[in-house]
Amino acid sequence: MDTTDNTKYTYLDKVNNPLDLKKLAASDLPLLCTDIREFLIDSLAQNPGHFGASLGVVELTVALHYIYNSPYDKIVWDVGHQAYPHKIITGRKNLFHTNRQLGGLSGFPKITESEFDAFGVGHSSTAISATLGMAVASELKGESDRQHIAIIGDGALTGGEAFEGLNNAGVEKSNILVILNDNGISIDKGVGTLKEFLLDVTTSKTYNRVKDKTWTALGVFGTNGPTPRRILQKMGQAVKNTFLKRSDLMESLNMRYFGPIDGHDVVRLTRVLKLLKDIPGPKLLHVITKKGKGFQQAEINQTTFHAPGKFNKTTGAIQKTDTSNMPPKYQDVFGESILELARKNKNIVAVTPAMLSGSSLTIMQKEMPTRVFDVGIAEQHAVTFSGGMALQGMNVFCNIYSTFLQRAYDQVIHDIALQNINVTFCIDRGGLVGEDGPTHHGSFDLAYLRLIPNMTIMAPMNEMELRNMLYTCQSKNIGPASIRYPRGRGFNVDWKNDFEIMPIAKGRRLREGKDIAIVSIGHVGNFAMQAIDTLSENNNNIGLYDMRFIKPFDETMLHEVFTQYKHIISVEDGTVVGGLGSLLTEFKNQHNYTNKIHILGIPDKFIEHGKPNELYALCGYDTQGIVNEIKKIQKDYYS
Repeated sequence: MDTTDNTKYTYLDKVNNPLDLKKLAASDLPLLCTDIREFLIDSLAQNPGHFGASLGVVELTVALHYIYNSPYDKIVWDVGHQAYPHKIITGRKNLFHTNRQLGGLSGFPKITESEFDAFGVGHSSTAISATLGMAVASELKGESDRQHIAIIGDGALTGGEAFEGLNNAGVEKSNILVILNDNGISIDKGVGTLKEFLLDVTTSKTYNRVKDKTWTALGVFGTNGPTPRRILQKMGQAVKNTFLKRSDLMESLNMRYFGPIDGHDVVRLTRVLKLLKDIPGPKLLHVITKKGKGFQQAEINQTTFHAPGKFNKTTGAIQKTDTSNMPPKYQDVFGESILELARKNKNIVAVTPAMLSGSSLTIMQKEMPTRVFDVGIAEQHAVTFSGGMALQGMNVFCNIYSTFLQRAYDQVIHDIALQNINVTFCIDRGGLVGEDGPTHHGSFDLAYLRLIPNMTIMAPMNEMELRNMLYTCQSKNIGPASIRYPRGRGFNVDWKNDFEIMPIAKGRRLREGKDIAIVSIGHVGNFAMQAIDTLSENNNNIGLYDMRFIKPFDETMLHEVFTQYKHIISVEDGTVVGGLGSLLTEFKNQHNYTNKIHILGIPDKFIEHGKPNELYALCGYDTQGIVNEIKKIQKDYYS
């Protein structure tokens, strides 16, 4: 239910689309920005979402829609964590209370949701390439008046595709404006030399003082002629070269560099953007913002308030649930277990592409900072970097979300599997992740990794199995391996078992029955167990087998299943194409079995956003979905 009081926003009430925004005087824009911030705080305190990033771009968003003619002019947001003000301004204010809910607004820009969403996003570093493609197409169509703007954060700029886009933009010389939203953080603090370069630019007092005096002296905001701007650009380059003692990165890529300027001065932003519209060719505007701007707690605790959940909008206190008697999150089981192992094995190192806190590697980093490597939003580099360390004798655990490992598929194949290098990929967020939706669901890893030779693929049914899989990978040189586990909590409060070596390619029989067997992989085996318990009067007829390994797999166990049971239900939190269900079908055909296989999992389509339990039910492999499948088999074949 929408509990936001929309009647108290004096200026926002007047704005339902960008045309309404343009009717406001420039002097009213700061007050509109205040309204938007209050609206966001009111809304997200009760209906959680990506909070800090959106607060940080309120002024920039208002200025963009005030100056440009969207949707004709194309505005592309990289990643999309910061797109809430954009959605509010572009006709979705009254639906914003449905954000990230099943059937409601997406948490990211989405081309099927609004004509104002020029490109669908969710993964980082794509905006420049997409925007450049649009700009080149506009030139080919003779639409010389169309503007093209990509907004990318300094965190996303560490991604390789962003540099590929910048490099190509300089060659194409198309009419594109890249806005660098520089706040020094993505989810965790920024890393790498690019961060240090931007810090040098933004903190050089001499450079900024001279630059500001130059802008004032030339009267840039009071002239329409191009000459002062050209003079300023040349003087700006000279100033940067003199005081920073390095050539400007963007100018070297043939991108005209402007800035840095205050990203929270909305009036100045509109003036600068209006001037930049008249300058042809590729340009970059460097804008300095603060993530969480306007909400003190979010400004101070930027990582926590990236997506804080429900919070008190007055005090900033995050609503916490007593978790003392709850099972742990799988990511915390990983984080605590890898530290426990690393204390005993000095060769263990961990790598992650900008997901330190999300993967709980902060636990190990705090105690062993020199053995944990956050490489920034650079999944391809993370994989090959891991391979390099492994070849020199390190025991490498590379932690990447399932959806982001897709971005490094070639590196997994070419740099790790082909060379049979001993790297363990800890694949977090395997399966349906919930409110972040199709850009973040880990639907495909079981299928796309199963294609790769030399790869060992495993998935724990519970916390203790996750610990044993980690222990096995650090104890045995098994070559490329993956351990995939879901977002969220497990099922066991008492989970810190003594480590045990897990036999490779060995599954386990959990229940013996007849006629019907459930074969599962990973956490969803718990759903199958619950389904059997629900059918208590018939559970002696239903067998349950936990594969644990999908490659290599337990052939002996599968022969038992196919010999003993007429009907086999496969259950997986992954796509039904190419995953466990496909494996069982291939095994059946290879050995000329005639059993009936019923495949439950993620169907062959992109699944929208919603709470995980809602999505499991929607796909039909939650506890009730398994019960329904069992009853259907019993009705159709045994009644």
